[in-house]
Amino acid sequence: MTARLYDLSSSWMFPNSRQEVWDVIADPNMAWQDWWPGCTQGIPLQRVPDAGTSKTELLLASTATLNFKASLGYTLSVMYHPTHVETLNEVTFNAGGDLAGEGRVTLSSTSNGQTQMDIEWRVRPTSHWMTFFSPVARPVFTYAHAALMRRGEAGLRAYLARKTDKN
Repeated sequence: MTARLYDLSSSWMFPNSRQEVWDVIADPNMAWQDWWPGCTQGIPLQRVPDAGTSKTELLLASTATLNFKASLGYTLSVMYHPTHVETLNEVTFNAGGDLAGEGRVTLSSTSNGQTQMDIEWRVRPTSHWMTFFSPVARPVFTYAHAALMRRGEAGLRAYLARKTDKN
């Protein structure tokens, strides 16, 4: 049985500059667990040897496996590998592990000087239990994703505020 495809999207808004948001979300160390509540590092960051020295080259050579604790009690282990980087604008990822597919994060500036971050995922669950329950549990999984994303947005907002206060 092939699991259903989930098209998931979120929009986050920050009072910070695009550069400030970019520096966190496109950090080559992909340390999202530093700011995302309920996120832990699954396995140490993997990086292709001799990847280059620029932040973009290092990011494209990196693969992070992160565990996300859903509000419903289960944990998803997801591997993220950046496939395309357009500095200050966009990062595209392949996803593997408990979710397989692709994601994209785009940044844009609003007319009032804020930064909007749009996140899109097109993924399928790969675990047997999620695949089995997906036809009937789709609204529950979608709710859990939305709750997880709200925690991520709040965590990033607080992290950026702490960084701004230090400067």
